[in-house]
Amino acid sequence: MVCLMINPNGRKRVVIANVSPQVDGGRYPAKGAVDELLVISADVFGDGHDEVKAAVLIKHKKERKWREFPMVFMQNDRWEFDFEATKLGFYQFQVLGWVDHFETWRKGLEKKYAAGQDITVELQIGAGLVEQAAKKATEGDKGLLQQWQQALVESGPKGGYEAAQSEELITLMYNQRDEDTVTMFPLVLEIEIERKKASYSTWYELFPRSASSEPGRHGTFNDVKKILPRIAQMGFDVVYFPPIHPIGFTKRKGKNNSLTAEKDDPGSPWAIGSKEGGHKAIHPELGTMKDFQSLIKEAGKHGIEIALDIAFQCSPDHPYVKDHPRWFKWRPDGTVQYAENPPKKYEDILPFDFESDDWQGLWRELHSVIEFWVEKGITIFRVDNPHTKALRFWEWVIPQIRSKNPEVIFLAEAFTRPRIMEQLGKAGFNQSYTYFTWRHTKQEFVQYLTELTQTPVKDYFRPNFWPNTPDILPPILTHGGETAHILRLILAATMSSSYGIYGPVYEFGINTPHGAKEEYTDNEKYELKHWDWNADTRIREVITRVNRIRKENTALQSTSNILFAETSNEHILCYCKQDRRNGNTLIIAVNLDLYNVQGAQVKLPLEKLGMDLTTPFKVHDLLSGDVYQWQGEWNYVQLAPWEMPAHILRIMP
Repeated sequence: MVCLMINPNGRKRVVIANVSPQVDGGRYPAKGAVDELLVISADVFGDGHDEVKAAVLIKHKKERKWREFPMVFMQNDRWEFDFEATKLGFYQFQVLGWVDHFETWRKGLEKKYAAGQDITVELQIGAGLVEQAAKKATEGDKGLLQQWQQALVESGPKGGYEAAQSEELITLMYNQRDEDTVTMFPLVLEIEIERKKASYSTWYELFPRSASSEPGRHGTFNDVKKILPRIAQMGFDVVYFPPIHPIGFTKRKGKNNSLTAEKDDPGSPWAIGSKEGGHKAIHPELGTMKDFQSLIKEAGKHGIEIALDIAFQCSPDHPYVKDHPRWFKWRPDGTVQYAENPPKKYEDILPFDFESDDWQGLWRELHSVIEFWVEKGITIFRVDNPHTKALRFWEWVIPQIRSKNPEVIFLAEAFTRPRIMEQLGKAGFNQSYTYFTWRHTKQEFVQYLTELTQTPVKDYFRPNFWPNTPDILPPILTHGGETAHILRLILAATMSSSYGIYGPVYEFGINTPHGAKEEYTDNEKYELKHWDWNADTRIREVITRVNRIRKENTALQSTSNILFAETSNEHILCYCKQDRRNGNTLIIAVNLDLYNVQGAQVKLPLEKLGMDLTTPFKVHDLLSGDVYQWQGEWNYVQLAPWEMPAHILRIMP
């Protein structure tokens, strides 16, 4: 005789699949931020035609009690719940679903009543369902349910039908579901909620040593203080410094990355370490630790945070080389293996060996470096080339730091292969540099932004768009001049909720390349610069205006809400952004042709924006101040790039 095993969950008829957000089956937490609208969604369905209900249980990891929220049916068995977190840390959630027999009965009753059929028996069936629920209800609910049971059978067809529509009865029956029939998604998933600046930030990079108002004098932290009002006025809330540590002398690079340095060449800040100290020391010409902490406080008065570069590499003069030789690779001739990227030579930089037999000692020391600067008041780090360090190190060190200081933000400077960049996001990096710098055509933008915002990548990878860096002068800025700088700034600042520029070369429109390379000539990485910090340019004016628009329009404070519009001209890119919570809606139209007037019919996704297809509406150009009357899906735009290469249009209430 064959013994057949019976599934003990046979009464659970609902299937739950494709729960989002989840990262690698729950191995890593998804990312969210305070004051950010998060969508928890899942496919929830059952056999047959019975009505299905879905809900989500949510709690902060430090709380004991779960809270249940009904999910909303969208289409094709997809259910969603809009979630806004109020605390930093980890939230847990679990999706559940069940067949709702009372709702199935109620929908059937509506159809029969509308058809004029006799519903006497149907009301008796409904009363039976309510009676069963009352038997297991609490005393307070039991009495209410018994009253509704009587109303269903004693009020006649019309009264019984009206009783079935009662929100109170519907809620009571929702709360008295049969738990034996409820399907729970087997995974409890997590979302790490970070502070708002992790998802919405505006970065400005500068070299403190070039902050002096006197030509030829090395800048100091006190000089930077004088520049802060200018940067704040432009609308930036993060000022990022390249490494501020002592710079090595051995194999120091000269101007334009020359292998031979002159006597007064300051060297690259990324060649960290000398007899004056390493990663926990400050370059003496910049000032003291007291000066640095004073600068942090002064920046805070202007609404600015100082971001520090973490570059885990050493000059040959770094104390680590002598004190911890096992942390480096040694060549047969007794020299340390320096960083290489042929034909480039980085003899002034020595990489750590993450396969060292003392890897645990190395990890602990690098952890202490980050912890040291957190204790000094730094809560934002831009990490140099994290993809050249062990990925498992980041998976360990970032949670270690953020468990004590959840406000700390890490930006990954990783222009590398997509899977590695994505893994860094999973490992804990809050933001990342991207390929935006090399995207130019309408098709490229649509494809790339769709990948970043409409695929599972959005749950753990936060883009930070940079039109330039000290290492990267893209050809479009070289050839396109002022117009290109304005265009790329508007694209970065309106597509991504986080973006940054390397200044002041950007607002000054400096764009002379070093030969055929995509980098600046007379690069600030290798020499002191003297800037006229009081100079005004049109680029700076547009930067200031765009940053103000970002602050005043919450639709631009999210990246994943981008909706692309169809256009009749490949040179015109158009996209919309909307904050569903307050209705703030923007339409951005951009002329990607730097040299010619271009126009296009633009088809707006009005239905997705919750707008009527026929009612006229006004749009206010936040760049020019002009107001236009539009109507319907199709409208016309025309842009002369030398006047302004874009519209940023706010739909007026």
